[in-house]
Amino acid sequence: MKKNIYILSLILLVFFVISFLTNIIGPLIPEIIEDFELSLTMVAVLPFAFFLAYGIMSIPSGILIEKYSEQQLMIAAFLISFIGAISLALFPNYLVAIVSLFLIGCGMAILQVAVNPLLRTAGGEENFAFYSVVGQLFFGLASFLSPLVYSKIVLDLEGKSHSTWVSHIFGKLIPEELPWISMYWIFASVSILMVFLIRFFKFPKVELHEDEKSGSYAVYWKLLKDRNVILYFIAIFFYVGSEQGVNNWVSEFLKTYHGYDPLTVGAQVISRFWGFMTIGTLLGLLLLKLIDSRKVLIGFTFAAMISLTAALFGSGNVAIWAFPLIGFFASVMWSIIISLALNSVKNHHGSLSGIIITGIIGGAVWPLIIGSIGDVMGLKTGMILLYVSFGYILSVGFWSKPLVTNRTIDWKN
Repeated sequence: MKKNIYILSLILLVFFVISFLTNIIGPLIPEIIEDFELSLTMVAVLPFAFFLAYGIMSIPSGILIEKYSEQQLMIAAFLISFIGAISLALFPNYLVAIVSLFLIGCGMAILQVAVNPLLRTAGGEENFAFYSVVGQLFFGLASFLSPLVYSKIVLDLEGKSHSTWVSHIFGKLIPEELPWISMYWIFASVSILMVFLIRFFKFPKVELHEDEKSGSYAVYWKLLKDRNVILYFIAIFFYVGSEQGVNNWVSEFLKTYHGYDPLTVGAQVISRFWGFMTIGTLLGLLLLKLIDSRKVLIGFTFAAMISLTAALFGSGNVAIWAFPLIGFFASVMWSIIISLALNSVKNHHGSLSGIIITGIIGGAVWPLIIGSIGDVMGLKTGMILLYVSFGYILSVGFWSKPLVTNRTIDWKN
């Protein structure tokens, strides 16, 4: 199939936007705690609302993709995201923030489901794996840049930098005491621009493969009775929970235990976390051509747990590098767990993907539990819970028995 360069470019832009909107929550948390006067549990409800939407919308989005075109769903997703972002921009308070993040999460979940079949069609089936990795690189790039953009804009609005263009744009739109609300004006603007941009593209007709289609309720019930499906669902739950547990709490941790400014050091560390994760993805691709994926998972997860130990119990100088290293070693976990899950079940891969990806709800639950423990026993104690989630992921490398293992280089031939 001939590649559609324009649609491929649009899809990569969508990956960038999804990540930009998704992973900004962590850098904002210290500001939200202070400005809305929230406990750790209350502020953790915000990412909970966002990732709850992912958990709720993943399977319904798979059903909708069979009834409506990818273009229609992508436009609807960005309109939902726009409504969520503009609501918080206009009415900045805690309750609106919960609804806002839930709506943005719904939009992002729909986009995640819609773009993958489109990517396969636009890039050609034989190039699907390659463009999926390129998409992840764009995802990682946006995650790296978004904390830096936030830091630059808020510092300018607080009069701590020499730039003035940000003040001219946002000065009259946002409350002086809530400079971080400027990010939601940006989110709203980006979302509505994407709506108009998508309308002007001519989309190719996407034919879903049988294993990409959503199955009947009987198929879902059959899969849910499969022990392996549940175990891999838990693995994704814990992976996303671990990723967001670090992303959401690292800035507050550095502020609480080492006195670092969330707007500068906190934002930089989160940016490095996602940047290192992107670099780790490239190394992971190479290793997966050389070593069985289960061995790679065991090695990287063990290294992530060592990095976590250094981050939680080391000095401030150690922590600001150990937290990003967690991202480096977590980089292979998602793709390996997903591939092991799909290669452990013979049929109904579309329905299986819907169930497994619903495990993204771990990004809602796990940070909330960490915050709740942090309110009672301190945030460091709460973040010790990450050993449990990483420990479970480590176990996957030992008990998984895929029907097909990843192909490695045969050095004998």
